[in-house]
Amino acid sequence: MVYYSLNGYNEDMFLVGILSWWYNEGWRQRYSLIISRLASVSDRFSIIILLSTLFAPYRQISAGGVKGAIGVQFRAFIDRLISRFVGLLVRLLMVIVGLIALIYQIIVGAIVLLFWPLIPIFPVVGLILFAIGWIPAWL
Repeated sequence: MVYYSLNGYNEDMFLVGILSWWYNEGWRQRYSLIISRLASVSDRFSIIILLSTLFAPYRQISAGGVKGAIGVQFRAFIDRLISRFVGLLVRLLMVIVGLIALIYQIIVGAIVLLFWPLIPIFPVVGLILFAIGWIPAWL
């Protein structure tokens, strides 16, 4: 049976272990999570596929050929043209929304990675400010 004591050595090693994880493995895990989110957003919006099928008919409505009189063929041509225009608008909107979501994820990920090494310092700074009696102006 092993007993763990919270005296001396173990407390110091606990703090060292947390900081060691934070600046090594924690940073790698955070980076991997950000890359995973970028891949998820990219996959959800499928921007490359949407761009490659930008002028395809919307939901393949009226995508087939039509035989018959010239009036019927002209109407089918107009139907396909309208379907392609609707497809263009819907896909273009999705590409724009996807790019906005991707840029948002990149900005938030960069901010998280930049502040990641500073986060353990914030409690120490807070304690120092508390000790000197500093109070924010907005309080």
